[in-house]
Amino acid sequence: MIIYGTAILAICHLLGDYLGNTLGMVLGVKANVGGVAISMILLILSKELLAKKGYLPQVTQFGVLYWSGMYIPIVVAMSAGQNVVAALSGGMLGLIVSIASLIGTVLVIRYLNRISGDYETYEWTIESKEKIA
Repeated sequence: MIIYGTAILAICHLLGDYLGNTLGMVLGVKANVGGVAISMILLILSKELLAKKGYLPQVTQFGVLYWSGMYIPIVVAMSAGQNVVAALSGGMLGLIVSIASLIGTVLVIRYLNRISGDYETYEWTIESKEKIA
């Protein structure tokens, strides 16, 4: 069922939040360090592991994929808003680091797309065209 996908997402989120806070305490920072990324990695790993062992029916996999697709933009937007406030209060250095990380992200994504080669050569099959229509 799709609701099981929501349960897996909730468990991964709670674990990621806990591990991010623990990592922040270990590093001496009073913040959650990487909790969202840890949550997403746990979600991907748990989905793949459960699917390979046969414990995750197709409908539940759809639930995990749906919520992971919803989870990423929402949480990234929330944390981006917090990061903008922190960057603006940090002065010019925060602005420079923000722009540098944006440029770095764009360049890495372009590089990964270029070396994969799948993007330009992908061909739509009859089956996938029917699903879209």
